[in-house]
Amino acid sequence: MLITEPAAIEARSMEIIESELTAPLDPEVKPIVKRVIHCTADFDYAANLVFSPGAVERGLAALRAGCAVVTDTQMARAGINKAAAEKLGVDVLCFMSDPDVAETARALGKTRACVCMEKAAALGRPLILAVGNAPTALLEIRELLDQGRLCPELVIGVPVGFVNISEAKEAILSSPVPHIVARGRKGGSNVAAAIVNALLYTLTR
Repeated sequence: MLITEPAAIEARSMEIIESELTAPLDPEVKPIVKRVIHCTADFDYAANLVFSPGAVERGLAALRAGCAVVTDTQMARAGINKAAAEKLGVDVLCFMSDPDVAETARALGKTRACVCMEKAAALGRPLILAVGNAPTALLEIRELLDQGRLCPELVIGVPVGFVNISEAKEAILSSPVPHIVARGRKGGSNVAAAIVNALLYTLTR
């Protein structure tokens, strides 16, 4: 019999993922890894996702306190569960379409993703930065960290691609900021959203 009820489909999917995981995972990170596999059907993430010590706890505390989540794409923003975020008083923001971001990027010769991270830093509030597309956003985050202009609660670094990807991810992996990073070329806006949702669901379901 086909399963057609959404919650039942998700529950069965998680059961299948659980049964096919070949290596044990830390209970703290397991819900995040499973959520990413659920949205990608890619079990490589069980090995590729790197969690800095205390990253999950730090992210949960930030969400519980009503931080802002800033994404580098409208797609990632759209994929984050707004009802769950609203329960916690969490704002989900993306500045990529803002006219001032485009204007500043042109004037400075930077990508809009870089300028978005600068705009996020200027908010002056606790932040989770979720990057699923632009490696330049991660490089800008590292530069802002080194300058003391940014101190996010958590950086989710999962851009997908071929150019500057390894360098950008390693820039975050080698930093002291709490982080969840997908090593290698894989990632995407859907992965960034899935990680945020996994954290939100831990607190709201």
